[in-house]
Amino acid sequence: MQIESPPTEKHHAKATGERRGLLIVNTGDGKGKSTAAFGLALRAHGRGKAVKIYQFMKVPTARFGEHRSFEKIGIAIEGLGDGFSWQSKDLEHSAQLARDGWDKARAAIVSGAYFLVVLDEITYPLIYGWLPLDDVLQTLRERPRDVHLCLTGRRCPPEIIALADTVTEMKMVKHAFDAGIPAQRGIED
Repeated sequence: MQIESPPTEKHHAKATGERRGLLIVNTGDGKGKSTAAFGLALRAHGRGKAVKIYQFMKVPTARFGEHRSFEKIGIAIEGLGDGFSWQSKDLEHSAQLARDGWDKARAAIVSGAYFLVVLDEITYPLIYGWLPLDDVLQTLRERPRDVHLCLTGRRCPPEIIALADTVTEMKMVKHAFDAGIPAQRGIED
């Protein structure tokens, strides 16, 4: 490890642009995409802002740790899918759930009722061809100016990355799964 001196001067100038809703993308093969989005949701909620989270791959009855926590503190979270695609008994049904879910998410975005809308795992229905990319891009571009969006998932389409204000790519360096360690409740759910 290299020891560094702490900075004694600010490394960036004060921003001079206007405040507006941001388009934030968390993508890549590493862990933490949804976790980071949920952190944004907690920050916004802590400031008294309206937040809605849509999970495109989770089932509506999901009871993962984030669902339990968000329900306790009053953040709206909704599963729109039917689970992992390899568990689906009917991929056309999965695709229809994604399209129906997108209709709900789009309505929430364009309503302007939410400060932050999280579209968790939306990249999967996009890259599977279940959602029309052009429709999603149009909604992202034409959303009310004060609505912040956070999109998560692997292999985010380059058209969304080009449109985004902030993109973070999570890079896997090492994962417990590779050592045969199963998912841990409270860490990965």
